[in-house]
Amino acid sequence: MIKIEINGFEFLVKPNLSVLEACKYVGILIPRFCYHETLSVAGNCRMCLIEIGNSPKPQASCALPILNGMKIFIQTPLVKKARENVLEALLVNHPLDCPICDQGGECDLQDQTKLFGTDYSRFFYNKRAVDDKNCGSLITTIMTRCIHCTRCVRFSSEIAGVDFFGTLKRGGSTEIGNYSINKFISEISGNVIDLCPVGALTSKSYAFKARPWELKTTESIDLTDSAGSNIYVNFKETDIIKITPKINFEINNDIISDKARFSFDNYKIKRLQQAFKALTTGNCFKTVSWMLFLKELISFKNKTLTFLINDELDLESLNILKQLSYEIKNKIIIKTINKTSFIQNLNVSQVTNKISELKSTSKFCFIISSNIRIENAILNMKLRLKFLNNNFFLYSLNKKIKSTFLLNIINLTLTKLITFFEGKNFYLSNILLSFKSPIVCFGNSFIKYGFNLMNSIITLKKIIPSIKILNISLGCNSEGLKLFNLTSITNKQLKNSSQIFAINLSNTLLSSKLIYKSDNITWFNTHGSRLALKSSKIIPLLSNFEEEQIFLNLEQRPQKTLKIFFKLF
Repeated sequence: MIKIEINGFEFLVKPNLSVLEACKYVGILIPRFCYHETLSVAGNCRMCLIEIGNSPKPQASCALPILNGMKIFIQTPLVKKARENVLEALLVNHPLDCPICDQGGECDLQDQTKLFGTDYSRFFYNKRAVDDKNCGSLITTIMTRCIHCTRCVRFSSEIAGVDFFGTLKRGGSTEIGNYSINKFISEISGNVIDLCPVGALTSKSYAFKARPWELKTTESIDLTDSAGSNIYVNFKETDIIKITPKINFEINNDIISDKARFSFDNYKIKRLQQAFKALTTGNCFKTVSWMLFLKELISFKNKTLTFLINDELDLESLNILKQLSYEIKNKIIIKTINKTSFIQNLNVSQVTNKISELKSTSKFCFIISSNIRIENAILNMKLRLKFLNNNFFLYSLNKKIKSTFLLNIINLTLTKLITFFEGKNFYLSNILLSFKSPIVCFGNSFIKYGFNLMNSIITLKKIIPSIKILNISLGCNSEGLKLFNLTSITNKQLKNSSQIFAINLSNTLLSSKLIYKSDNITWFNTHGSRLALKSSKIIPLLSNFEEEQIFLNLEQRPQKTLKIFFKLF
């Protein structure tokens, strides 16, 4: 620990910190605009100026490392006057948009002007205007409000891996722009909305819908992929207005994917609110009461019933179905439409911090059958940060993708891949064995390689006990299927089933093949779809916003969603 003095009081802080971080560590606020915990230090807003000992000029605390015995002053008249001058310079060209700005109520410039600014301005010229930039269909830009903190520039180049934003021109003509006319194409582009301290970058879906003090907030988790990112759901009455990230350094830091941020817009579209029964003529349905449905369910007492599920069903529902199959033996069959039978044979440890352990001493990562940038944007971001900070080698098997980091492509046949995992390939196996705690990530199409490859990975686990194995599946509860030993459905089982209950299936090609092969299907889902019209009965379900559910993410960490709304039906 290092002893420092702040405003005449002595504190013990950790070494290798900046002055701003040290003051934050002991609970003292220093205002700033350009500094952010997950980005590199820029030091260009000059809002965090402080006095150091006998230094004749104030210095930027975000870029100044602490030293033992350092004397820091953050409330002197010189510091207060410097902050007033910085804010006065920032407000010179800033428009008077606060009444119509979507950032109003959560704007850093508003808050810091009230706390540290002055009540007058010496500027009497016309304000400057800047053309808006086209960032795509998700982000609205009003660049006249920009204060050039460069958070978006550093995020796009350091975190997203897309050099879209940049600082153009010089002096009073400085502006943030894009070097080309292309759109900001990234799976995590929406995070610049949270990073922007003013209203220069805002969400198009949130524009003119609500103010922050009108919203209620509930914690939840993201169910669009297997990472299980922590989120805040902001809603007004019964409408979800926006979704923002919740800080969790074990999983997603303070970043979420664009799917998690903007996928709430289908919450009420084509929503099922009543039970329907198909008529004999055409694709026509009539509404039926729940009592009629229960009477028909009792009539299936001595028949074989098949429950079809996918990897997005919560643990409690899986447990209820499993208990039902135990009580009614040989009559209840629970199957999944995904080919997941290989999962039970994969020896994976029950450690629930695999994502955070990516920061460890691992120097090697092998990605099998996965476009990780699309399938799991959070894990891709973690690997990119590790690649930038360490001497980290990444290899992709037989899949060339447009990656945000240097990725080596290896083309191997199935036979050579098996010899590689079993330690019989001289060159590649030596590479794998030479690194400590290697990482193996396999994607959603990994099952096509068969059981020989699964046994080879089990052998690899025995050879290298410290290996980290991550299943980058698309479902939010793929790891939860392991607990119940569920296998995939076969054509024979479909034909022998008296009634099939399709629970929460997606509108995919695999689901459509199953639907067309059987006539006695009851469709359980939150939303209607084209496949629902092919079933004999349609039953509505609650969404993840209307009930508490437990899911296991890719590192087998249990997390729960919270009830936000009461049911719509």
